[in-house]
Amino acid sequence: MTTTRTWESLTVPAAGTYNLDVAHTRIGFVVKHMMVSKVRGHFDTFTGSVTIAENPLESTAELTIKTDSISTGMPDRDGHLRSDDFLATEKFPEITFKSTRVVGHAGDEFTVAGDLTVRDVTKEIELTVEYGGVGTNPWGAQVWGFSIHAEFDREDFGLTWNQALETGGVLVGKKVKIEIEGEANPAA
Repeated sequence: MTTTRTWESLTVPAAGTYNLDVAHTRIGFVVKHMMVSKVRGHFDTFTGSVTIAENPLESTAELTIKTDSISTGMPDRDGHLRSDDFLATEKFPEITFKSTRVVGHAGDEFTVAGDLTVRDVTKEIELTVEYGGVGTNPWGAQVWGFSIHAEFDREDFGLTWNQALETGGVLVGKKVKIEIEGEANPAA
């Protein structure tokens, strides 16, 4: 059943809980390498949900990512990222995010604050969420889409490993850019 409503000139889903569609969601990241290029990666295993409130500005979201599912396309690098130098996946099997409030919005763009936990360190970050709209898939189910981006300093979360370069600078940048593209479906 497709249920939508109009809110501030946007067609939005009905109030309720929506789960991330893992087949149509990608949780990616970008980090500078050697101060001259960027390395991109993603996480393969995660769960999440968004609870849309009657007033969409009171909505909440949560996300749990399995750290050992990190992938950059290079097995040696992925192994290093899983090690104690970075994510320490055996000690810290999950990264979590739980929204705390919607800070503001303009049109289809929302700023969402929440608690990000990496390696058992929790810090507040802000996400920029672009609402992509709502539709009905060929099987009659309602879906809605979104794009999210954010940036944080990895050292704030205890991810401090690095290596100095002979030419100056460091091997791994401090800033991590988050890029999420996805869809959500009504919870069963």
